[in-house]
Amino acid sequence: MWADAPETCTSSPVREAVPEACRLCPRACGAPRTEEKAAGFCRSPLKPRLARAAAHFGEEPCISGTRGSGTLFFTGCHLACVFCQNHEISRCEVPGQAVSDDELRRIIDRLLEQGVHNLNFVSASHFIPAVARVLKAVRPPVPVVWNSSGYETVGQLRQLEGLVQVYLPDFKYGDEALGRRLSGVADYPAVALAALQEMLRQRGPYQMDADGLLQSGVMVRHLVLPGFIDNTLDVLDLLREHFAPGTLLLSLLNQYTPIAVLADSGQLDEYPSLKRRLTPEEWQRVWDYLRYSDWEDGYVQDLSSATEEMIPAFDGTGLA
Repeated sequence: MWADAPETCTSSPVREAVPEACRLCPRACGAPRTEEKAAGFCRSPLKPRLARAAAHFGEEPCISGTRGSGTLFFTGCHLACVFCQNHEISRCEVPGQAVSDDELRRIIDRLLEQGVHNLNFVSASHFIPAVARVLKAVRPPVPVVWNSSGYETVGQLRQLEGLVQVYLPDFKYGDEALGRRLSGVADYPAVALAALQEMLRQRGPYQMDADGLLQSGVMVRHLVLPGFIDNTLDVLDLLREHFAPGTLLLSLLNQYTPIAVLADSGQLDEYPSLKRRLTPEEWQRVWDYLRYSDWEDGYVQDLSSATEEMIPAFDGTGLA
């Protein structure tokens, strides 16, 4: 039998805890992400989601080496690149498998057992708190590579200090207006420059081992986009202006591939040059500009790299 409550007793309805607004990335969208609930621009929960974890041989030679890079592909993204080469996972068309801290540790252990040269975290910026927890617990015996869009806050990156040995960011745009058009962000150059400076503060000038494998430092990637060569020249100018020779590596990518499903859907109609590959003339213009600049350390791709065969299968490999 229930007794009457004393007149002095008050009660309140039970309420669920209100999820904290997420302001992790530069967008600071304030979405109510929880461990399980996907929300925000990145379309992701707080618990990491993975689409693939396997040895990968398609990175630069100093990353892939002979045994491959232990690459973990995360789903979701806080950019909106109309040309995204990994659109299946960045837009969560393939939602990926949610993993707990323990499950992520087991995946890392399996990659290490394969003898990979490093652990390569691809597009994990929106899962930094969870990834940082696991890295603190595991302390891998090989370099950790942070493979990102370059659009990250200094606060995000400081959560990784001492946990990441190699930063591998993109530097997509020197042209602010182009970043707004193609990726939906108005401040890409400024944010990416600040991020690069923080990465260099943490790791210092790049260091290779006796086998030519990158052990520490920063390597900046830039994907040359057909029809937007002036943007590439702007990127080269910005990097040369802000960073001294010998401090970071540059990887100039000409692997842009017009993804058929994006072109067929009409998503690229506003940008007709993104429906084709780079022309030899466009690439020659970039190469001539690079050759007469101060850049001496890094990599340049061959035009034969521009094929959809370079894109991995996001089929859950390595997650079971």
